[in-house]
Amino acid sequence: MKNLMFNMLAITLLVMAIALPQAQAGGLYLYELGTPDVGAAAAGWAARAQDASTVFTNPAGMTRLDKSELLVGIQPLYLQAEFSPDSNTTTSGLDGDASTWLPAGGLYYVHNLMPKLKIGLSTVGYFGLGLDYEDDWVGRYYIQEIKLQALGIQPALAYQVTDWLSFGAGVVALYGVLDQKAAVNNLGPNQDDGKLKIEDDDWTYQVNLGVLVAPRKGTRFGLTYLSEGDLEFKDEPDFSNLGPGLEAILRAQGLLDAEIEVEFTMPQAVMLSGYHELNDRWAIMGNLGWQDWSEFGKVGVTVASEDISSLTVDRNYKDTWHVAVGGQYRVADPWLLTAGVAYDSSMVDDDDRTPDLPLGEQWRFGLGASYDWSENLALGLGYTFLWGGDLDMDVNRGPLAGKVSGTYENASMNFINFYLNWKF
Repeated sequence: MKNLMFNMLAITLLVMAIALPQAQAGGLYLYELGTPDVGAAAAGWAARAQDASTVFTNPAGMTRLDKSELLVGIQPLYLQAEFSPDSNTTTSGLDGDASTWLPAGGLYYVHNLMPKLKIGLSTVGYFGLGLDYEDDWVGRYYIQEIKLQALGIQPALAYQVTDWLSFGAGVVALYGVLDQKAAVNNLGPNQDDGKLKIEDDDWTYQVNLGVLVAPRKGTRFGLTYLSEGDLEFKDEPDFSNLGPGLEAILRAQGLLDAEIEVEFTMPQAVMLSGYHELNDRWAIMGNLGWQDWSEFGKVGVTVASEDISSLTVDRNYKDTWHVAVGGQYRVADPWLLTAGVAYDSSMVDDDDRTPDLPLGEQWRFGLGASYDWSENLALGLGYTFLWGGDLDMDVNRGPLAGKVSGTYENASMNFINFYLNWKF
């Protein structure tokens, strides 16, 4: 019985150590990157190629830009994530509310080396978000606060092979940060919760490849491939305020001074997009995409203590599919309006949803407008409303974490983007 309790405690701590944060893009990749795509729900992502943001969305699209260009986007976003527990929840505490405002944005630069040869640079956080619940909410033994974010810096090169065919490639240097906190159930009467904190950072890289085909004027097709990348975080868990009984058990297992290593794969992704001008004023756009989130869900965990143990935890994530349609309308010479609708399938089934990743399928609705202030300067505003709906959750990890059951009601995100694109 004693050995069984040791194993239960060790496994529970391992599960706590591989928690992952929430984001709303089918998986953890974001389409909202401080670019004009925010105003079209990302429709035409890899084919539009009308500004400097193409350095990331499709590097091959840089060949369409006649001048050097700089695009800067500032994009605050509001996350609504409110959890209402039901009568099946066994832990006491508050309802969960991780709703908050978060900063975001991006910077993109394309340099005109030659008419057919372009180089570019992008700096953008396209992976991950964070959650910050109340310390005494019902799911505190699963997660209280978590941040898994990554900033990508990508140099890129593009070459126009013929009038209708261009290739582009970039290498993204990705800096990832993991910071998470959870309460620890001391399992004793009238004992306050303990605390567990883990934090680390790591570097990885991904290759971003693009092709742009323009069979005739006003019609383009783009195809991009983002390769997988591996992030590895290591840290000694920082325990505090442990009860004497639990502390003795963890010390006997060597877990108080153990090093926990968490490895996961940022998934490969493919996007196919089209853009077609119906006339001088109207254009239509669309996407079809795939992301390999089933690979991301296979998390490698190693605990280096007196007895080194390694395992792979499969969180049962699924690959996701993306589809989008949109259009743009030239009202007059200085004004361009955009709109779009997108759908992403869920990376988790209802039975596998957890409080560190309360995701489901998502719908996006985008509206945007840009104004040509001058021949070389454009200003724009974009808005995307992401609707996740009601997300049911029912998780149970035994006596330490308890059972948490209920619904995230009206889960959603609001992205507001202000951008400037300067040609020189």
